[in-house]
Amino acid sequence: MREDPYASFRFRVELDGLQVSGFSEASGLAFETEVETFREGGVNEHEWQLAGPSKFPSRLVLKRGIADADTLWTWYRDVMDGAVQRKRVTIVLLDHGGDERWRWVFSKACPVKWTGPDLRAGAAELAFESIELVHQGLEQGAPSGRKR
Repeated sequence: MREDPYASFRFRVELDGLQVSGFSEASGLAFETEVETFREGGVNEHEWQLAGPSKFPSRLVLKRGIADADTLWTWYRDVMDGAVQRKRVTIVLLDHGGDERWRWVFSKACPVKWTGPDLRAGAAELAFESIELVHQGLEQGAPSGRKR
């Protein structure tokens, strides 16, 4: 039986368990563990390399075409007004049949940057918005078995 890799364009985004309108891009799914090196006196052949603390080297960035739903703008506007509301953001990867295969769960996410579209009268492009989020943890969640 042939097992193909999953397509990167079949995904959805959930905020606190509710699906938000379609996104065209999600980036920043990354962990990084710092490496601490030290040299031991009398050992000249190598350095010791130890795993240090882990961090999230980049922000989670979500991009989508602007539609009537203003969920992202409202969330960021609340942060600007001092009402910081942290949410659980989940990226769900789907297989070719629309079944969930992978989940990445970002805990306590908070928007720190909203970017509106570049408007050009001479171009026939969609108007996109993006939001950048910081978070306090990333873990892989088990697929819920839901279909698209």
